[in-house]
Amino acid sequence: MIKRPSKRSVLITLLIVFVAIQMKTTDKTPINIIPASDFLTMEEAPQDVAKLIQSVCYDCHSNQTQYPWYSHVAPVSWWLEGHIKNGKSKVNFSIWDTYTPAQQVRLKNESAELIEKKWMPILTYKITHADARLTEAQRLMLIDWLKE
Repeated sequence: MIKRPSKRSVLITLLIVFVAIQMKTTDKTPINIIPASDFLTMEEAPQDVAKLIQSVCYDCHSNQTQYPWYSHVAPVSWWLEGHIKNGKSKVNFSIWDTYTPAQQVRLKNESAELIEKKWMPILTYKITHADARLTEAQRLMLIDWLKE
């Protein structure tokens, strides 16, 4: 007959694994920002639009990520790092000057479309960031500004 492990030994094992995975950290080293290269500066965004875009978009789509406390706990830290890398691969507002004018127009239109469809900001971001839950007026303001 095979003896099943006790609940206590399973919990101890899980605790050891949890502590061990904390050793694999993610890189949160701040990246130097060049304000003249930034989307909001280059596009001369009005203050209300700039504030909204910074609070709703910049954590995943710029080099100005504000990491919450739980971003230091694995495996959540790994998941967040994947989201941020993916977001920056789509558009990085901190390096707006590296995109061609045609790319800039396309990225602004795509951003407006994703906001219009309510696909951005993503649900998991809205769950943990109350200020990312856009009102209809905020959504329309962003869409109108991005399309102008």
